[in-house]
Amino acid sequence: MYAIIEDSGSQIKVSTGDVVDLDLRELPEGTREIVFEKILAIGGGTGTATIGRPYVAGARVVGEVLGEGLGEKLRIAKYKRRKGYRRKMGHRQGYLRVKIGEIKAA
Repeated sequence: MYAIIEDSGSQIKVSTGDVVDLDLRELPEGTREIVFEKILAIGGGTGTATIGRPYVAGARVVGEVLGEGLGEKLRIAKYKRRKGYRRKMGHRQGYLRVKIGEIKAA
């Protein structure tokens, strides 16, 4: 069984047992579980899929929070020829690692 969830403006296809990296967010201290209620579609092994308009009513996906992390370092360079203008910056995006536990259809 799989589900397509909406999180932070992006759509992610998840199945039970998947480990996904999501945008970092503030969670209360000691939170071990996160619930996604914006489910766009649910599909199963029977070949039928439930498509939401815009969301599937009553469906939810429960995930276990594994921890926080940082992505790879991105290097940003700006350059203008013949002007002596060079700038270099770096950036590391923070993420929240979540293991998908169960997918509940309505």
